[in-house]
Amino acid sequence: MTISQGDTLPGATLIAPTAEGPAPVALADKLAGRKVVIFGLPGAYTGVCSTAHVPSFIAAMDDLKAKGVDEVICVSVNDPFVMGAWSKDTGAGEAGITMLCDPESAFTTAIGLDFSAPPAGLINRSKRYAMAVEDGKVTVLHLEESPGTCDISGGKSMVAAL
Repeated sequence: MTISQGDTLPGATLIAPTAEGPAPVALADKLAGRKVVIFGLPGAYTGVCSTAHVPSFIAAMDDLKAKGVDEVICVSVNDPFVMGAWSKDTGAGEAGITMLCDPESAFTTAIGLDFSAPPAGLINRSKRYAMAVEDGKVTVLHLEESPGTCDISGGKSMVAAL
């Protein structure tokens, strides 16, 4: 079942790339009592993810903070080493975006936003989305129809929705 606006996110442990190596992150701890924007995408270093999705949130960070957002989190079905390098290469980490990976697609599958595209080498990856979450509850959900587009799931659209 696909997550919907009004639903509470399931508990999940994601992985953060850190200078000391991969570190587990309890998503519930990140969400408790906070207003957080989470955006998910098919993969680090992939076309639209690198040229549009991440840059849209970098550009929107000040506006999101002005709307009361405590943290912006990017989730991808990748390993923490790739996510760490991608964070540096895109400037996402420097901009204040928290990069978390879902290496086994457990969280992504639990919220019903997984897909596979074998001809492109994408297996059990994340659909492209953005959501606002308040104290664990989804208050805004923008889900793209195609993983190759970044229209309603970009930073500017999230700012407008908040």
